[in-house]
Amino acid sequence: MVDVSPIALKRRARRIHRVLAETYPYAVAELDFRNPFELLVATVLSAQTTDVRVNLTTPALFARYPDARSLAEAAEDELQEMIRPTGFFRAKSRSLLALATRIVDDFDGEVPGRLEDLVTLPGVGRKTANVVLANAFGVPGISVDTHFGRLSRRFGWTTEEDPVKVEFDVAALFERRDWTMLSHRVIFHGRRICHAKKPACGVCPVASLCPSYGEGEVDPDKARKLLKYELAPGREELHRRMVEGASRAELLAAGHTLSA
Repeated sequence: MVDVSPIALKRRARRIHRVLAETYPYAVAELDFRNPFELLVATVLSAQTTDVRVNLTTPALFARYPDARSLAEAAEDELQEMIRPTGFFRAKSRSLLALATRIVDDFDGEVPGRLEDLVTLPGVGRKTANVVLANAFGVPGISVDTHFGRLSRRFGWTTEEDPVKVEFDVAALFERRDWTMLSHRVIFHGRRICHAKKPACGVCPVASLCPSYGEGEVDPDKARKLLKYELAPGREELHRRMVEGASRAELLAAGHTLSA
């Protein structure tokens, strides 16, 4: 990777973000939620599984346990069975019961809206806390999941592996007001084009700005076959509807499949 000055790095980073904003005008948090409690639970469940799987699991879960008080009183075996499809259901059920109890005991049943409080909850680290703050409380934050970390290194924004260090390195390149949408757009790009094993470099909209161009498939025809979700070949109608602003509920009602 070629060294660049801090000023040049910041300029290139912001140009990449502008392109991603144009590519994914519909980028949002892909977990379904109606309040901070639901987002917190969904984010805990999303570890080691897909958002699509979590979204299939949470409607019944939230109908049974609509708030922290009801979840804190849940029978562990029943909770485990409800979240089993998300994987690691025993560990996740323990975390959910413990964090719900802590919310009831220490925060009067309401999910706290401060980072320093959220990270004290069992099973909640900075990534989960930033997701909740950014998307449920409107507090700008950078959410470093595996996609965000991978792309940040490929873009040359950081050389760090530790998520907290990645967060701080990337935060220094962007205005605070952009942190939340930056997270969504980078994660969208990582799930659709810039894959871990074989990125679709040949059709990447930021190829000319990416210092890692060439790590993946550069032939446009071959790269196009690697695209996922709404960008995958044959899903042009889904992509059009998403660009027009259709909600996930509307897309599902129209018969579109939102998985990869």
